[in-house]
Amino acid sequence: MSLSIIENFQDKKLKERIKNKDQKAFEELYDKNADDIYRFIFFKTGKKEDANDLCSLSFLKTWEYIQKNSLSNKETLRALLYKITRNVIIDHYRSSRQENVSLDDEENKIDVVDDSIDIELEISTQIDYEILSKKMMEIKNEYREIVVMRYVNELSLDEIAEITGKKKMNIRVLLHRALKALKDVMDNK
Repeated sequence: MSLSIIENFQDKKLKERIKNKDQKAFEELYDKNADDIYRFIFFKTGKKEDANDLCSLSFLKTWEYIQKNSLSNKETLRALLYKITRNVIIDHYRSSRQENVSLDDEENKIDVVDDSIDIELEISTQIDYEILSKKMMEIKNEYREIVVMRYVNELSLDEIAEITGKKKMNIRVLLHRALKALKDVMDNK
């Protein structure tokens, strides 16, 4: 049995359990996805407090959505969660009327710690991350979102297509354009 068939079966069972108000099942969904959703929101808002609040709100809205609506067998819980999260972020910006989003929060830097990395490599990586974070703000929001979903949260092209409501081929094209745009702004340091 292939891994995707097993994952689809597990996802379907988890959806059924959540639909039946099984809190343990929802905790499983949360445990499997909370870090990725938080990171996705943080890259969109640039603020830890907003990311924490919006992450919690995203899971709450997902619970409510599942309780009120029937879910198709094609739709994965992960894709549904990302769709709802995208809408929560949009609502957040509409309500706060913020136009600029910054990944560069001077007070709350993201530190990636790995004991197996030597200090020179760690410093180099941190410098690269800081440059990349600043340069990411120079590309279109749509491109930035696709790059974060694909390379930070490691979503498949199918999942990104489902989340954004676009065709898989369109996602490939957008990803290609996003990487080209990012390369162009990186080359203009």
